[in-house]
Amino acid sequence: MDHAIASMQPCIEACTQCHHICLQTAMTHCLQFGGKHTGPDHFTLMLNCAEICQASANLQLSGSEYVPKLCVLCAEICEACAVSCEAIGDMDECAMACRKCAESCTSMAVV
Repeated sequence: MDHAIASMQPCIEACTQCHHICLQTAMTHCLQFGGKHTGPDHFTLMLNCAEICQASANLQLSGSEYVPKLCVLCAEICEACAVSCEAIGDMDECAMACRKCAESCTSMAVV
């Protein structure tokens, strides 16, 4: 494994995990419960979070020079998603994955 990629591995894993949990939670838990869980702002944010996390992991895996910039945005969206999940309630796993990813991306965002 390339040394640069190896140093990004914890963030790649956090992004991949957050992508998985946000997408799965949105498509199962949120759709099942409806109401606040499927409100446009919350539901869209969950899908946006899943997408930005996947993009962040992909850019890191490719060794892109744009990783620091994308990680800033990824951390911002993950933090917003965590706050939204906590406000809705009963979404602790998703909120924790978002916070972990936000922390990891923040550490990668040093430019």
